[in-house]
Amino acid sequence: MIGAAQLLAGYARGVFPMAESGDDPNLYWFDPPMRGLLPVGGVHASRSLRRDLRRGGWSAHLDGDFDAVVAACAARDVTWINAPLRRLYRELHEAGDAEALEIRRDGHFAGGIFGVTLGGAFFGESMASARTNGSKLALIWLSGHLARCGFTLFDTQFLTPHLARMGGFELPRGTYRQRLQAALDRDADFRRATLPTADQLWQEITQTS
Repeated sequence: MIGAAQLLAGYARGVFPMAESGDDPNLYWFDPPMRGLLPVGGVHASRSLRRDLRRGGWSAHLDGDFDAVVAACAARDVTWINAPLRRLYRELHEAGDAEALEIRRDGHFAGGIFGVTLGGAFFGESMASARTNGSKLALIWLSGHLARCGFTLFDTQFLTPHLARMGGFELPRGTYRQRLQAALDRDADFRRATLPTADQLWQEITQTS
């Protein structure tokens, strides 16, 4: 059985665990030849996404229910997040090594993302969307937050077409590990900065898009 310390050691080596399904009690280490990443502080926001943000009602929170965000990410027909992983993420969160960002629309849960932190690396595990654009805004808010907090690597494990449209890219295993080692040497703190308001975020991404 993988423990929290082993999990962190695996991330530091460039590998990560997944289950074959939510009902599978086992965990398997993955080390893909190509690794997906998002630019820290540079995730692309489409014009339609900026318009939706400008309409108002959106907010981002670091003080939400971590377990609820993880559960929302696992609540799909096919998931790799099983019970052992949920337990491990909870242990890491209690130790300050896993964090979640929750998005709300008019005060109600609209989406979120959670991941593991190690040095200046954020390993994005999964995201969820309960409202249109909920997960996209979670990525936008998180990308800027990571930059303000001193992170230099935003790991997404695999690159999907959705992530590619938002600026995601792939690196070969060797190049990724070089970037990872540089990030691990940094002293980042996920709680160093506060999240901007929706209006502040809109101004920020409008200037850079």
